[in-house]
Amino acid sequence: RFATLIFWAIFATLLLPLEVRIMPSYQVMSELHLLNTYTGLILPLLASATGTFFFRQFFRSVPDELLEAARIDGAGPVKFFIDVLVPLSKTMMSAIFIIMFIYGWNQYLWPLLMTTDESFFTLMRGIKSILQVWVGSQIPDYNEAFALAVLAMVPPVAVVVIFQRMFIKGLTESDK
Repeated sequence: RFATLIFWAIFATLLLPLEVRIMPSYQVMSELHLLNTYTGLILPLLASATGTFFFRQFFRSVPDELLEAARIDGAGPVKFFIDVLVPLSKTMMSAIFIIMFIYGWNQYLWPLLMTTDESFFTLMRGIKSILQVWVGSQIPDYNEAFALAVLAMVPPVAVVVIFQRMFIKGLTESDK
């Protein structure tokens, strides 16, 4: 009923800078007692206005003839979604997965705010902590930081290589 209004409210969050959204998100995670938890690190990154926008555009491009054919075959809205839309949107899902995985993997500010326990530190925080050593005459171990940076690139590169065919299809596919 209010789908368009809700979509534009979600889409408007893309116009807000990260700094405006970060403190309310932190406060919500704090009140839910999700600080220093994996859930607190992951949950806010799952909801994506960009993903909502891409999926909305994808679903709007599905021809009405498919819905009519499904209705004639006796499919209700849920069956149509599961049996028709989900298989059609697998390439879109893989494209969004890659984008969101790389975005989440490279996060620095959110894990910095959400974690104080060293066991929850991310690789990005580890690289930064190696480079912030400046204690007395001790200089940062750049070799160690560089090696960790190269290792930090392995999972995103692996995800892109594994899903590259579906990723390209998901971004360029225009006909169903």
